Amino acid sequence: MTYYPPSLVRLIKNLSRLPGIGEKTATRLALHILRSSDQDAKKLSESILEVKDRVRLCSQCFGLADKDPCNLCASPHRDSATVCVVEQPSDLVALERSGAFKGLYHVLHGTLSPMNGVGPHDLKIKELVTRVADGKIRELVLATNTNVEGEATASYLAELLRAYPVRVTRIASGVPMGSDLKYLDEVTISRAVERRQSF
Repeated sequence: MTYYPPSLVRLIKNLSRLPGIGEKTATRLALHILRSSDQDAKKLSESILEVKDRVRLCSQCFGLADKDPCNLCASPHRDSATVCVVEQPSDLVALERSGAFKGLYHVLHGTLSPMNGVGPHDLKIKELVTRVADGKIRELVLATNTNVEGEATASYLAELLRAYPVRVTRIASGVPMGSDLKYLDEVTISRAVERRQSF
């Protein structure tokens, strides 16, 4: 990188700090930005600053929003009595894209992971309990991932909320559409067999 001017080297180093961006990709992006018009470069820098300035967590669901409450929580067309609990804002987006869920959300911002020092106080669990305690939620759908941390978090929440008059459900997991059984892991196959349904 010593062949590049110092300002370009700084841009490459800053871009390479982004997750999933190595030095080669950062160099390619930096050179693309350099070749782009001043107007495009200005739009990019302004959009980065705007996101940093405006995007916050919704005070109700803790999803990403530029107004409070967010569009989903403020919508009169959502089923406010059904709340889906997800790990991250990206999980909320994935569920919304599917169009399968019409209720509200609660974003935990992680999962329980004692090995990594993440306990209940590090997540938005207290806020979830407060929402449930209000008595307006009839069903809580646990949509954490099916890895060890996600399963542990779902089990913890189900036990924690047992004292409240709310139905706690878990999203189904098993064999993905279009997949071959021979390529699936044992846990996925086991879960699919355990949760089989009438056909």
